[in-house]
Amino acid sequence: MAVTEAARTEVLCVQAAAAADASGGTVAAGRAAQELGLKRGEFELAVHLGFVRTTAELAGGRPRVGCGEIDRLRSEDGFPDAVRARVRTVGTAEGAHLLGISPVRFTRLARAGCITPVTFYLNRYRAVVWLYLAREVLDFAARAPQLLAGNSPVWMRARLDAGTDWRARNWRAQRIERLLSRTEDPWRRAAVLAGALDPVQLAEVVDDPYERAHLAKVRPEPVFGPPGSVAAREAMAQLMQADDPDEILWRRITLIMELDGARASRQAPRPGDDHRPVPVPVPVSVSDPGTEPLLDPAPGLLARLGLRRRVTGHGTAGNGLPTKTVE
Repeated sequence: MAVTEAARTEVLCVQAAAAADASGGTVAAGRAAQELGLKRGEFELAVHLGFVRTTAELAGGRPRVGCGEIDRLRSEDGFPDAVRARVRTVGTAEGAHLLGISPVRFTRLARAGCITPVTFYLNRYRAVVWLYLAREVLDFAARAPQLLAGNSPVWMRARLDAGTDWRARNWRAQRIERLLSRTEDPWRRAAVLAGALDPVQLAEVVDDPYERAHLAKVRPEPVFGPPGSVAAREAMAQLMQADDPDEILWRRITLIMELDGARASRQAPRPGDDHRPVPVPVPVSVSDPGTEPLLDPAPGLLARLGLRRRVTGHGTAGNGLPTKTVE
């Protein structure tokens, strides 16, 4: 006999209740996704967008979802379709179809920064395929219908003619802001910003190796942990790193500001921190041999940013985007 949807839901509720009793009224992310009728990627996106609230993770553990939060979502009108609609994503072809334009024009709009991707995946050729929230695509059409037909405005043509592609940068900025909105802990906030700098840039701003180790430890991870494949982890790491000089400078400044607050609240842990001072490992040199000293050795903003007289000494090699991107 086929199991009805009602019976299946009842079984899930009973199992979730048992799990909640054993863990203080919360369930694991996988169980929560199952109860909400969401696929793994949909649930992860719902958490990232703030539609599903998670509890603070325990030391070394993953975030969990409160039973009350599950009940709240299940009681909403239109469940479960309404929940799925909020995290529905579309690629270039489907997004173009929603707007009634060609995929080429949709790609031009995205590259010019008019539409911001919310996530991505790697296809079989390990090329980045950007995905967009369907509701944001429709919102854009309502806001700027003049961009859907006729000639592109001058500013847009200038960006595209210069070879500009704002998709990764806008995705990165949006992701950072959403991660920052999910935590008030100053060290976790600094860790989010530190993730936008490559190791060389980060070492120039945060010269204490113990602080860098702490930032890496408390950096927020997806609710299901890092991507399973090595290629996906590498792509995520590359896409998260700022690659424009002005963006790099802005991330340096904001990181310094967050670090000031973090250091004022508490120091990063280090061996023997109950009996300081302690020996500190020699930091890895991040400058080329023969690089001239800082203009001002005082702890001013320029010095703390790691800006040196020979401004061409540090490029952005090693933190660029994956070489292949699906339009």
